[in-house]
Amino acid sequence: MGRLEKYKGIFPAFYACYDEKGDVSPEKTQAFARYLIDKGIQGLYVCGSSGECIYQSAEERMVILENVMKAAKGKVTIIAHIAALNTRDSIRLAKHAEACGADAVAAIPPIYFALPEHAIERYWSDMVDATDLDFIIYNIPQTTGYALSMNLFQRMRRNKKVIGVKNSSMPVQDILNFKAAAGEDLIIFNGPDEQFVAGRVMGADSGIGGTYGVMPELFLKADGYVKAGDFKKAQAVQFAIDEIIGVMCSCQGNLYAVMKEILKRNGMDIGGARLPLPPVVPDDMEKIEKADSLIRRAVATL
Repeated sequence: MGRLEKYKGIFPAFYACYDEKGDVSPEKTQAFARYLIDKGIQGLYVCGSSGECIYQSAEERMVILENVMKAAKGKVTIIAHIAALNTRDSIRLAKHAEACGADAVAAIPPIYFALPEHAIERYWSDMVDATDLDFIIYNIPQTTGYALSMNLFQRMRRNKKVIGVKNSSMPVQDILNFKAAAGEDLIIFNGPDEQFVAGRVMGADSGIGGTYGVMPELFLKADGYVKAGDFKKAQAVQFAIDEIIGVMCSCQGNLYAVMKEILKRNGMDIGGARLPLPPVVPDDMEKIEKADSLIRRAVATL
């Protein structure tokens, strides 16, 4: 198997698992990791946006990764998201990921301050240089305020440890552009779940997504149909996924709080979302029930 083959497939963005007090739960973290692995996914993306990393300390993120690794036991590829509010913490997280045995690290650009591109390059390069792990650039301009330019992409990929981009920008053409520039030398991950099939057709090798964890079966089905060239069936799964996402996003509660409630209904209680992310409210319950039913139906019929 080639160096990059282990990064191909379906990588759920791992959700933060909390106990009744709202603290990170090692037991629930391991249970949720085993739950997803048993579904047949190829890897996990740990402590990213879907993992609520921006609302956690570096120490909490280390506990999460340690327990994911305990559950994974080398069965799947583990990518640890290590971006933090300062480079020092990011390097700590990078070195910790390497010590834990993660396969790769990934990072969004710096947030809050609008930094010049050379500073963003330095931020990522410092993390790359901190370990021998593979590094994945995370491009998500709608939340970070910075869209990865082709110039910086080309400069970063000169380092052989930079092996891919998780592209969560909405234009599917961005995936085409990054893949055209990288060829087979880098892995391009589709980010927006609402256009997973389109991203794969445009050149994405894999997917990392925030809603994969609540419906991994559907993304595995869509990926399988794309690989088989059955785009009519892939489209049908994508339509179902988008309907489910639409229902979940119509709730007052935060999307991750909503998905955790759906998981709880299916026997996987990993707590709620951490404030300031809004919790689910009673008015959400009818929509949560609808989304759960849509998932069950799609899994059974598509």
